[in-house]
Amino acid sequence: MAKKMTEDEVRDKARKVLNMEGRDDVKAGVGQLTTFNQLGFPGVADKPDGWYLPNNRSDVAVVLETKASNIKLGKAQVDEVLKNVHIVEEHYQRVVGVLYNGDDTRVYKGDTEYTGNSSNVLQNIEYYVALFNDDHIDKEHIYDLTRRINDCLHFEFGIKNLYHRMIFTACALVAKRYDALMVSGMDYSTFTNAIQSSLAKALIRDKKQNQKLELLLDVFSEIRMNLNVNSEDEKEQQHVKDLISQFIGWVTDISDCINSDTWRGEDVMGIFFNEFNRYKGKSEAGQVFTPEHITDFMYRILEVNQNDRVLDATCGSGGFLVKAMANMIAEAGGMQTSKAKKIKSEQLYGIEFDREIYALACANMLIHKDGKTNLEQMDARSEEAGKWIASKGVTKVLMNPPYENKYGCIEIVENVLDNVPPHTMCGFILPDKKLEKSPNKSKSRRILKHHRLCKVIKLPEDLFFGIGISTSIFVFEAGVPQNSEEFFGCCMATDGLEVVKNKGRHDIHNRWADIEDYWVQVVKRQSGDYSIQWIDPEDYLSYQTPPKPFEIFEEDFEKVAFDYLMFSMQYGGENNEQD
Repeated sequence: MAKKMTEDEVRDKARKVLNMEGRDDVKAGVGQLTTFNQLGFPGVADKPDGWYLPNNRSDVAVVLETKASNIKLGKAQVDEVLKNVHIVEEHYQRVVGVLYNGDDTRVYKGDTEYTGNSSNVLQNIEYYVALFNDDHIDKEHIYDLTRRINDCLHFEFGIKNLYHRMIFTACALVAKRYDALMVSGMDYSTFTNAIQSSLAKALIRDKKQNQKLELLLDVFSEIRMNLNVNSEDEKEQQHVKDLISQFIGWVTDISDCINSDTWRGEDVMGIFFNEFNRYKGKSEAGQVFTPEHITDFMYRILEVNQNDRVLDATCGSGGFLVKAMANMIAEAGGMQTSKAKKIKSEQLYGIEFDREIYALACANMLIHKDGKTNLEQMDARSEEAGKWIASKGVTKVLMNPPYENKYGCIEIVENVLDNVPPHTMCGFILPDKKLEKSPNKSKSRRILKHHRLCKVIKLPEDLFFGIGISTSIFVFEAGVPQNSEEFFGCCMATDGLEVVKNKGRHDIHNRWADIEDYWVQVVKRQSGDYSIQWIDPEDYLSYQTPPKPFEIFEEDFEKVAFDYLMFSMQYGGENNEQD
């Protein structure tokens, strides 16, 4: 039974969690002796238990009310914190009231109770300050900006290599994250030097990030373009400056969208990378980039939560890791929580073999305010990778490995399963028949001697638009032999997305949310849909699409009858001639 805390003990605990220390621009503290009058509210003798009062009164203010742990946070206690909120509202338009008894927390934005993620747990002061910030990102705006960037770099800058266009933009975004000075009117040399200088300075500030940022610098320096940046013609020089000014404006807009206050779980860089890949369904490295809505679906069907340690051993540009980061942080209460920092630094692990794509993955995480994620460049089939995976205490695996045999698809799957702890749930997107086609079948049988295939979810045929690959999600439980146990199968025939010209597949009718919820429940309950199968692994290692039922329609009958009549007339005519 938890020890009961006095109000003084609760207040001391709140002081440590909130970390409300005063600064030159903020009057803040926790105590019981300071009156509102002393804090700048003339004539008010009431004493708040905690206060956060910025000098700029357009900023968010926070007021704390504490109670002993044996006092429930009912109406009388709520009235007390709201009274203090109203006092502070005399000077501030945006006020957060926090009511806390050591066990439970109630939060108020003005008079309205806030019941968002982790609102019942006391958080640090940044969490409460951020509650009044924008709570969404305009995805369509991001799509429009990235389309402009892609076209500008391809046609104007002359960067023909797909990944070099992506890396050029990603480095600019990372530089913005590190406060690089990029302003309108820069020439090319000043602009690129600003990016390189910003990244180089970041190396000094955070040794933990050295390897990643150095790699970004190396790859950035290798990018070549056909833009005439050294022309002495004034018109040509002005044209280059205009292009760079446009590019800086677009990058700045994207950077503003993905700052820590407005990011609420959207994988903005997933949007970014998908847009850059819209002309190329499969990368030069043999990888298929996972659509963002499917990364979210896999997160849900594997029941990942904020305490998991997530691995993607073929992480590509980092889509699964960013989605896991987004969802885990949202569940923890947002970017401003202490848990968010732990998630970033200790709970996300990725491996990528291709050097340029590895640089993109690093940039993707850095852009999302994460310089501590454990990313390594190595071959996921190797013993070295196996040892690295085994050392991380992984609890969930989300992956879309390269499909071609030359990249060792099945060997990667096996190496991951062999090196995560027993009972770890692992989800892989693979071609439907990958496990049962030669020469993979014998390898798959070897895998099943040590690991259990639990579920196969057939994905829509047009999921990877333009590539022509039919895929399924294969969910394994590591360290548990199959022993001929049947596995669950079902078929998601559609995800509701439609092809938009020059933009790929999009949820233009907002159907996906309901479809996703439906299939999450079907997979969880293993019931509720006509497509469900229980499959004997001795027979198949894939979902078995039922043959189409035989149907005959009236027009079919009429056609056959007409054909027969014409044949009969022709045959009869020949007989008459003979007669």
